Amino acid sequence: MGNSYAGQLKTTRFEEVLHDSIEASLRSNSLVPRPIFSQLYLEAEQQLSALEGGSRVDNEEEEEEGEGGLEPSGPPNPYQMHPPPEGCCTTDGFCQAGKDLRLVSMSTEPIDVPAGFLLVGAKSPSLPDHLLVCAVDKRFLPDDNGHNALLGFSGNCVGCGKKGFCYFTEFSNHINLKLTTQPKKQKHLKCYLVRNAQGALTKGPLICWKVSEFRGRQALASACSASLFPSLDSSGPPAASSSEPTPGTNPSVPVGAQQAGPASDHPSLAAATGPAVFNGKDSPKDQQLVKNKLSAMPRPSALGILSNSGPPKKRHKGWSPESPSATDGGFSQGGGNRAKYESAGVSYMPQVGVVGPASVTFPVVASGEPVSVPDNLLKICKAKPVIFKGKYSHGNFPYLCGNLNDVVVSPLLYTCYQNSQSISRAYEQYGASTIQPISEETQLLLTVYYLVQLAADQVPLMEDLEQIFLRSWRESHLTEIRQYQQAPPQPFPPAPSAVAPVTPAQLPWLAGLAASSCNDSVHIIECTYSLAEGLSEMFRLLIEGKLAKTNYVVIICACRNAAIDSCIAVTGKYQARILSESLLTPAEYQKEVSYELVTGKVDSLGAFFSTLCPEGDIDILLDKFHQENQGHISSSLTASSVTKSTSLDVGSAPTCTSYSLEPRHIRPFQLAVAQKLLSHVCSIADSSTQNLDLGSFEKVDFLICIPPSEVTYQQTLFHVWHSGVLLELGLEKEHVTKQRVEQYVLKLDAEAQTKFKSFLQNSFQNPHTLFVLIHDHAHWDLVSSAVHNLYSQSDPSVGLVDRLLNCKEVKEAPNIVTLHVTSFPYALQTQHTLISPYNEIHWPASYSNGADLYPETKKYFGLSEFIESTLSGHSLPLLRYDSSFEAMVTALGKRFPRLHSAVIRTFVLVQHYAAAMMAVSGLSRMKNHTSVETLEIAQNLLDSPRRCPCGHGLMVLLRVPCSPLAAVAYERLAHVRARLALEQHFEIILGHPSSGISVGTHFVKQLKMWQKIEDAEWRPQTYLELEGLPCILIFSGMDPHGESLPRSLRYCDLRLINSSCLVRTALEQELGLAAYFVSNEIPLEKGVRSEALESGTEKLSSTDSEEEELGTEGSTSEKRSPVKRERPHSHDSASSPLSSKASSKSAGSVLCGESSAQPGGPSQREQARPLQPCGPSEEGRVPGDKQRLRASQGPPVISRHSPGLAPQPDSGLRTTQRSTQVSVTSSSSQLSCSGSSSSSTVPAAGTLVLQAAQCSMTKACQQPPVVFLPKLVYDMVTSTDSSGLPKAASLLPSHSVMWASSFRPLLSKTMTSTEQSLYYRQWTVPRPSHMDYGNRAEGRVDGFHPRRLLLSGPPQIGKTGAYLQFLSILSRMLIRLTEVDVYDEEEISINLREESDWHYLQLTDPWPDLELFKKLPFDYIIHDPKYEDASLICSRHQGIKSEERGTPRKPEDLYVRRQTARMRLSKFAAHNTYHHCEQCHQYLGFHPRYQLYESTLHAFAFSYSMLGEEVQLHFIIPKSKEHHFVFSQPGGQLESMRLPLVTDKSREYIKSPTFTPTTGRHEHGLFNLYHAMDGASHLHVLVVKEYEMAVYKKYWPNHIMLVLPSVFNSAGVGAAHFLIKELSYHNLELERSRQEELGIQPQDIWPFIVISDDSCVMWNVVDVDCGGERSREFSWSERNVSLKYIMQHIEASPNITHYALIGMRKWSSKAGSREVREPFSRCHVHDFIVLNVDLTQNVQYNQNRFLCDDVDFNLRVHSAGLLLCRFNRFSVMKKQIVVGGQRSFHITSKASDSPVSIMPAQYICAPDSKHTFLAAPAQLLLEKFLQHHSHRFFPLSLKNHGHPVLLVDCYLNLGPQISVCYVSSRPHSLNISCSDFTFSGLLLYLCDSFVGAGFLKKFHFLKGATLCVICQDRNSLRQTVVRLELEDEWQFRLRDEFQTANAKEDRPLFFLTGRHI
Repeated sequence: MGNSYAGQLKTTRFEEVLHDSIEASLRSNSLVPRPIFSQLYLEAEQQLSALEGGSRVDNEEEEEEGEGGLEPSGPPNPYQMHPPPEGCCTTDGFCQAGKDLRLVSMSTEPIDVPAGFLLVGAKSPSLPDHLLVCAVDKRFLPDDNGHNALLGFSGNCVGCGKKGFCYFTEFSNHINLKLTTQPKKQKHLKCYLVRNAQGALTKGPLICWKVSEFRGRQALASACSASLFPSLDSSGPPAASSSEPTPGTNPSVPVGAQQAGPASDHPSLAAATGPAVFNGKDSPKDQQLVKNKLSAMPRPSALGILSNSGPPKKRHKGWSPESPSATDGGFSQGGGNRAKYESAGVSYMPQVGVVGPASVTFPVVASGEPVSVPDNLLKICKAKPVIFKGKYSHGNFPYLCGNLNDVVVSPLLYTCYQNSQSISRAYEQYGASTIQPISEETQLLLTVYYLVQLAADQVPLMEDLEQIFLRSWRESHLTEIRQYQQAPPQPFPPAPSAVAPVTPAQLPWLAGLAASSCNDSVHIIECTYSLAEGLSEMFRLLIEGKLAKTNYVVIICACRNAAIDSCIAVTGKYQARILSESLLTPAEYQKEVSYELVTGKVDSLGAFFSTLCPEGDIDILLDKFHQENQGHISSSLTASSVTKSTSLDVGSAPTCTSYSLEPRHIRPFQLAVAQKLLSHVCSIADSSTQNLDLGSFEKVDFLICIPPSEVTYQQTLFHVWHSGVLLELGLEKEHVTKQRVEQYVLKLDAEAQTKFKSFLQNSFQNPHTLFVLIHDHAHWDLVSSAVHNLYSQSDPSVGLVDRLLNCKEVKEAPNIVTLHVTSFPYALQTQHTLISPYNEIHWPASYSNGADLYPETKKYFGLSEFIESTLSGHSLPLLRYDSSFEAMVTALGKRFPRLHSAVIRTFVLVQHYAAAMMAVSGLSRMKNHTSVETLEIAQNLLDSPRRCPCGHGLMVLLRVPCSPLAAVAYERLAHVRARLALEQHFEIILGHPSSGISVGTHFVKQLKMWQKIEDAEWRPQTYLELEGLPCILIFSGMDPHGESLPRSLRYCDLRLINSSCLVRTALEQELGLAAYFVSNEIPLEKGVRSEALESGTEKLSSTDSEEEELGTEGSTSEKRSPVKRERPHSHDSASSPLSSKASSKSAGSVLCGESSAQPGGPSQREQARPLQPCGPSEEGRVPGDKQRLRASQGPPVISRHSPGLAPQPDSGLRTTQRSTQVSVTSSSSQLSCSGSSSSSTVPAAGTLVLQAAQCSMTKACQQPPVVFLPKLVYDMVTSTDSSGLPKAASLLPSHSVMWASSFRPLLSKTMTSTEQSLYYRQWTVPRPSHMDYGNRAEGRVDGFHPRRLLLSGPPQIGKTGAYLQFLSILSRMLIRLTEVDVYDEEEISINLREESDWHYLQLTDPWPDLELFKKLPFDYIIHDPKYEDASLICSRHQGIKSEERGTPRKPEDLYVRRQTARMRLSKFAAHNTYHHCEQCHQYLGFHPRYQLYESTLHAFAFSYSMLGEEVQLHFIIPKSKEHHFVFSQPGGQLESMRLPLVTDKSREYIKSPTFTPTTGRHEHGLFNLYHAMDGASHLHVLVVKEYEMAVYKKYWPNHIMLVLPSVFNSAGVGAAHFLIKELSYHNLELERSRQEELGIQPQDIWPFIVISDDSCVMWNVVDVDCGGERSREFSWSERNVSLKYIMQHIEASPNITHYALIGMRKWSSKAGSREVREPFSRCHVHDFIVLNVDLTQNVQYNQNRFLCDDVDFNLRVHSAGLLLCRFNRFSVMKKQIVVGGQRSFHITSKASDSPVSIMPAQYICAPDSKHTFLAAPAQLLLEKFLQHHSHRFFPLSLKNHGHPVLLVDCYLNLGPQISVCYVSSRPHSLNISCSDFTFSGLLLYLCDSFVGAGFLKKFHFLKGATLCVICQDRNSLRQTVVRLELEDEWQFRLRDEFQTANAKEDRPLFFLTGRHI
């Protein structure tokens, strides 16, 4: 009792206890205070027992203690508070100096904390939701154990800074706590305050005034609800706070505490969670964090230093002292305890010791009498009872002492009850009126109902209970909630109607009634005073053996104040073991197993095994066998295999047709997924957020991050290498080496950071490369980097994914897209996820509405298909469990209760494998020491190489998650194999993530031969390369890391997976190992089976029917099989029908397989082989059939009892059997079966013999592997909940998340992957250790990362191939984005060019010489290929043969057939709206000074005589472009557009304003000229129709728009050109008059404008080398240049103002030196023209024209005597744009809306006829009609090029087969000499007064030539005929009058035709 602390009185401990006792008795009026001495001495006892137990039981949950939480129930003593000094502040939350002390206000304030002080949070009764910040001397605060706090107080006010408060009363007054009771620091100082990663002050661990209070609270705070899913409140984990280190903690935590988590499972953080089977781990990771941190206090928290009783401190009345080691129990990790226990020489039992809140196993003292745990409890019960705390509303949970090692106490049930109490709150947020929660009595009664209906082999699941509560509550409040929740109630075990509430008095009686029906599996103990007496009673009954049949004990105490206390103890051996083990985290589980192996605890197990063999120890038998067989191998099995293998070495190289390594190709599914990924990336780029600018990237680069598994690493390298993606992306040249590939795959291990840094650097240096960061197996390691900071000195890989992939550089880099790829995306789908739901890509379902969406040759066989195979009536189940194995494990579990079940399971299974191998090798008596399943595996493993000429065999995967156990299994099996001389027959491979594969040289040689590998150094590096190798692969590691397995995998033995740790991800990950592709050619269906399934009354045995049962082959020959089959109701191998054993084991002794019968005619080798007996005698049915059964999934097997009988591997072979079927007498093959029916012997198909030589690989493509599961997992996977989904789907999705609320609907079977994602996003939250924890997005869009995608798909389905394909098509698309299709056509009619004497021979002139140029003749012929269908213009009498003109094309072919070339965009290209880059953001309107879309509308009017009215145009001018215009005042009337001077030589800008008329191309028009102009200043105006103004303005907010008047909405391009030119001339005059006032000459104003098509994309210049002026040598090259270069060159031309039109060539790859030899031509110009509006003042565009208006204008300009100059050395590329432009004119019928195509012949009709009128402008109908049907008007002209049609003043296209001659009627115009011509027709189109009778008489016409006069109306038609005296020479008929097919209101055009007389 002495005190070891210096300066303290020795008697302080006694005084302390006395003080508390007196105080308690004074303040209490109900409870008898505990005697002082019992407090003192009991505590010491407990400390001792603590040392022995090494762990503790947590007895109390948090209660928010108001008054009475800890006080006795009597009235509190009134406490008089001193009145505050006058004038001081009395506001709650502020100190008397008026400073704010609330944590919410202070969290980010800097606070000066003196040395030795800690910040703590005080709770004020008047502010329940706030903590007040105080600084307190840590000497007056307790240590982790609730001890060592000095009496008294010393604190400072952090608000006003006042220091030196020596009394807590004084301090509480200063901070305005306003207490009504005696101020006590224990009551009001609640928790430490700590700073989080962001530096903000947050609530930290609770102060451990009473250990029990502390622990209980913490447990809750840490979300111990992790437990199976009950979460805490939906408000989110309070645990957050606890994840911050406590101030003053010391990183050098006790050793154990540190390694515990981090070492193996990143601070086990993750581990702590999963709902274990029954819902999991309840110790959330954060909890562990807390644990580590707290135990990390600088003071030693040694376990079991008894002298450490601590200095005195004030205490509350009900406090019960407790052992100092408490903290370790509650808050350090298992490892910590381990280290300490070991040092104390105490045995360590982690199941108990490790505690997180979930499984606290150390005594927590509470009020009430202690309950002693009996010493020999474990020995007697054979399991540790698990006590689930239920309700204990009064006082605390009883205090346990004694043998605490043998019990486990868990708060899971309490949490579940609490959560279910908060259900109604969840509804209130939907607006429902306050609804009463389910009562405590009903909860308890429902729990009893639930336990009663559990089967003996079932384990309670918390989520089941939650759903029961939810359903019961729903039903009782159905009417109120129906409108808020539509989800159908879930059918659960019968629940009593909650209408009549259960009263506390009724409860024990009702519970007893419920339990009375269950054969005592649930025992009710009713107690009257406290739970303690119930627990004592339970322990007594356990010790007396009276609860042997009882699985659950429910203790109910319903005495006090009508409230209930309860707890439930799980005493069933099976359930208690599983539940206690489930409370271990994976890290603790590994440690516990290692500890048992290291300390030799398992030796007792080995000793026990040796007693089982009647013949003695197995090792003795093995040695004996080895000696007998040494020197000669008597076993024929061995002989045959060895000879085979030697023959292989000799080189006779037999071949096996079944073995083929599949060629790699992309499957339709993978392509579909790759395209979906691409479209998601495009949609990110297309969104208005500007988060991804695809247009700015030129290439793709990538990095694939994978978990640190050597096999996965090599496998990924292999995929990347063979996919060719590196070559395709241009990242590598030919001959990529493996070393080069390694740059692109990153293994997330210790070395990863360096490689990742170089990736980041690379991305930074290459802004024009798009980097795709692929995070494969993305559900692995989601630990937050904050956790790494805590444990940085332990495991560097902890939190690595978060540190690398979520670093600021990756998040902010605009050229990095992150793609997470996983089969189990659930942990990335929480409320805080960074991935937008719109950026998730789910693997598509193969069938939709019964249609096969992506026909493939192979069918994926995954989890759902495996489950389906277990359904009754289906083929043989591929999922099975082994009941005899399970039975043995259960029996041994009872015998060795202190061993972890993983150890027992492993040893039993290894023993089974050893015995099976011995049995197959000839020691037939060993059959009885293995199970049928294991015997089948061993038999097939050894037989398969014999049946193949090359020795191919099958793979058996043995999954042993725990590495130490895997090593044990490997050594043992290798030893047995060596003793049996089977080293050459099959390999045993130990696969561990951190190491590569090691295969013996003999097998490497075989693999090289099979795979035709020459490389001497080659070794297999992936499991896929083990194809065909007979082997057992022992696959260890807590989680698979994405390793793929070969097709030769036949058995997937998962019997050892940690079944107590069930979360959805872990479970699906294990089952995903067996996922497989089967050949689709033979459909898996049941059809064939039914016909021959019965012969007489006998059903087929599964032996032979197995093949068709699986449906992979349907041969009937096999159906006549022996053995009657039964179908019981489970798939375990011992009791299952399908396993082909009788359901009763007793029948097993009749095993006829041991008879000496030989099948008729097996081969010699087979006959020599001794017959192997079938299986353990207790197993009841011919294993042959069972094994064959299996074969349907596995490779062919030879029937164990008769070697010749093997299942058919090959459907081809099987067909033969049909014809050659031989009946074999029953003596030749007696397959009989004893079961519940009489054994029957039926001849087997004799052809079975043929199968013997079949290779096991034959079936590999057609059948998935067989999977063996633990029974618990099997039940979980195959049972379904009410929604039809497997039970496993409703498990907590991942260790690293928790449910947001227990109030949640179940997942539904009909949910798509997307809906499941939304479900998890709503109902799960990350734990504090999860990397997304800090992302408080909660579904808000701004919480999502814009460039992050998630691809999910089933395991092994081909996701790697899909994302590699995605990289390829993304690269192709980027290249495609940087490429355009440009028209690439040769110029037409080159051979018709004028061969004049005049050529422009100054080949090197940069500009045309005006005088020389004037002498050039004008070339009338159109050479532009787009006018291939236009009429030829004759300029002299040419003898053109008709065939020289192309045959006319159909109008619809016009755009289809034009030739294009794909060109890479240069840096000088014009772009459409899809291009974004940094440089042109401002140009496009993202200007910092101007708001987007800020522009003004200005009217601009001018009069034009031809239109007869004033024209009103509108300009839309963005603010940023107003400097180009002149206004009467700022913001006033628009006056003119500024024009530069001719004399201005500046190179900074382009002088000519550019006008681009456009329609229907707001997205696709190339209006972004920023790069084309090379950034030079220029004026660009888009000319748009009024109805398109809004959409153009939306897409091009920073462009000036010229809006045409509404009358031009249906006009063609001629109207736009006409108005552009007229406006420009009007503006020129305005500028001249404006600048004249400034003293500038009118002729000095720049008169040019550019009219450009909206499809001009790039410009080129030809560089010519003439080698001398007159030399014949001529070479040239073409290069891309900016439009700025070209415009400045043209604008710098001497005498430029003398040219009316300047243009350039259209680019063609076929252009030869002929086209570019002469630098300038005088000819037609198109597409991009520089127009002199001054010279062409009197020459107008025809405003009515739709087609050929540029040709028409060119001819007018030339005939006006003006110069047209084409720069042949410049060319423009025109992009093919398939929308808008001319295509936007659709000619449809006015009568109907249906878009019926109307032929051009219908475009005109007779006047006044009943013809259908068309909805199209008259001018368009006229032009289209003449283009296609002008031969109706000019029959003589057809193909008569010598006699063209004369066109006066207007060029109209009459089609390619008619030539025309253009003349102008204007005086002084330049016309060709027409004296040579005799015309075959005359076309007068809207002729004006310049055309007179005399003018027409100059021309000569053929007799019968035709005339066509076109006018606006019939009246002017007649007037024209009269005015031009046409009737003198032309003959007209009434029926020769026509009109365009327009209604009258559309103003049709009228035609009159006549014939020349």
